[in-house]
Amino acid sequence: MSVVRANGIDQHVLVQGEGAPILFVHGFPLDHTMWRWQVGRFTRSHRVIAPDLRGFGQTPAGPDKVSMELFADDLAALLDELHVAEPVVLCGLSMGGYIAWQFVRRHRHRLAGLVLCDTRATADTPEIQQNRSQTAEHVLASGTATLAESIPGKLFSAETSERQPQLIDETKKVILRTSPQGIAAAALGMADRADMTNLLPEIDIPTLVVVGADDQLTPPAEMQQLADAIPGAEFVVIENAGHMAPLESAGKFNLAMQQFLDRVPTV
Repeated sequence: MSVVRANGIDQHVLVQGEGAPILFVHGFPLDHTMWRWQVGRFTRSHRVIAPDLRGFGQTPAGPDKVSMELFADDLAALLDELHVAEPVVLCGLSMGGYIAWQFVRRHRHRLAGLVLCDTRATADTPEIQQNRSQTAEHVLASGTATLAESIPGKLFSAETSERQPQLIDETKKVILRTSPQGIAAAALGMADRADMTNLLPEIDIPTLVVVGADDQLTPPAEMQQLADAIPGAEFVVIENAGHMAPLESAGKFNLAMQQFLDRVPTV
C-alpha cells in the first residue's frame, strides 16, 4: 500500500492498474481488504483505488467523531494527491454508501458513476443511534473483541457462514486489529448523519444499486425503494449473499459491476 498525505492525515491506499478510475469505499468496521476480489478483477481494465478510511486499517484515527462529510472530503483530497483528474466510479458498501451521498453533495464533478452496495439513504432511528453510541463507549472502554464476535453474524448470510466460514474468521481478524478510536469515531458519525432521501431524485449520474438477497441490515425491499428513487438506476439482487455481497458472491457481483461499467461513459 502507498501512504498519501491528504486532508491532514496519512492515508493508506492500495492503487493498482491503469485506465478509468474506480474508488472502492469500505464499510464499517472493515478496511480495504473487503474489496480484494474486486481489486483482482478490475485492475485488468481500470485504475483501482482502495483506501483504508480514517481510523480503519492502517490509516490513523482522527477526531472523536468523524462525519460522513469528513470521510468524503478525505477521499476527494486523496484523489487530488494521486493526481486523479478524470471522474471516478465510486463503489461504496454500507457506511461507504453513507459517504457516497456526501461525495455526491460536495464533489459531484468528480463522479462518473455510483455503485451503491447494501446501504441506505435514511438517517438512523433513535434506537440505532443509541446502539451506535453504546458501541462507541464499549470499544473505547474494552477494545474490539466483543464487536469482532458479534458483528460478522449480522454481515453474512447463513449460507456464507456454512460454506465460507473463512470469510467470517478473516472479518473477525480485521475488526480485532482495527483502532477502537476509529471505530468509535465512525459509529458516532454514522449516528449523527442526516437523512439523504431528498438527494436521491437529484442524482444525475449512472447508478447501480446492489443488495444481497439475504441482507438483514438493508433488505432488498428497502434497497429497491432506494433504486426506484434514483433516476435511471439499475437494481441487482445477489443471491446467496447477505450484507457483504461483494465478498460473499464476488463472481456474481463482479459480473453485475462489469456490465454496469461497460455502460458508463468515459472521459
